Amino acid sequence: MASAVGIGIAAMGGALAMGMATGKAAESIGRQPEAEGKIRTTLMLGLVFIETAIIYALLAVILIIFVL
Repeated sequence: MASAVGIGIAAMGGALAMGMATGKAAESIGRQPEAEGKIRTTLMLGLVFIETAIIYALLAVILIIFVL
């Protein structure tokens, strides 16, 4: 039960963070279209880090399920 709650919280937190980051990036591109390349690069790097944190949470949950 704890593993299901753990991965649910991690997925929800990651989805919220990705949505907020994408929204802020779109807003920034709308304000400064000439900086689109830098904003998009930074956005993609941030999304990769967020997704990595979710994958680490998934691995921890899998370890809890199969080891404990």
